[in-house]
Amino acid sequence: MPLSVVLITKNAATQIDACLASASFADEIVVVDSGSTDDTLKIAKRHGARIIEREWAGYGPQKQFAVESAAHDWVLCLDADERVSPQLIDRILRELPLEHAYAYAIPRCNRFLGRWLRHGEGYPDWSVRLFDRRRARWSDDSVHEKVICSTPPHRIHGGDLMHESAESLSRYLDKQNQYTSLQAERLHAAGRKSSTARMLFAPIARFLKFYFIRLGFLDGLPGLVHIAIGCMNSFNKYAKLLELNQNRK
Repeated sequence: MPLSVVLITKNAATQIDACLASASFADEIVVVDSGSTDDTLKIAKRHGARIIEREWAGYGPQKQFAVESAAHDWVLCLDADERVSPQLIDRILRELPLEHAYAYAIPRCNRFLGRWLRHGEGYPDWSVRLFDRRRARWSDDSVHEKVICSTPPHRIHGGDLMHESAESLSRYLDKQNQYTSLQAERLHAAGRKSSTARMLFAPIARFLKFYFIRLGFLDGLPGLVHIAIGCMNSFNKYAKLLELNQNRK
């Protein structure tokens, strides 16, 4: 069954080469770029990708545009800092022709502070990335976008999507700060309220879930830092929402 790999980019020259090399099994690669000034497009052309330049519209709308621009109905959506493992390629080629489902969730393995996380929030980090665009689509969310499916997605076992971000911890924290601001704005727009209880107990519940129940402690210090940042994000999101609620009064 023909398959298109699609991804959105901006200044991803340090990451996209390995990503596109891992996607060479696909029948087509589509790159939607939003103004790269480095060698991103040159590298994409070298891999035979079809390039579309488009102004940034937010994560959800930009990814959906890439999906709609593909030549084939079955699409695999990647980020530039992700690689398709050989085991995952094998599973996709075995699963897809069977058409068990219209969408597939893939286990994503995250590298953080030099370690591949195998527990906690870092793994399996199930992400719906492979789907039939006639039955599924990206949400319109500008951040923390998700795939909306007409039927429950099937989980692919036996291969991982490897997420190897090259960003520094400082850049990672900056990005988390941006994400929590966008999350707070979205909650505020939906009429949600913050409270002292939410600010205090949401991070605690998150820590207990991922560090102990999901065995995040087995990932050592990188696992602890990863989960602690996630807990901080929960606190910051509700603190920013509280500020927005107060400013509206």
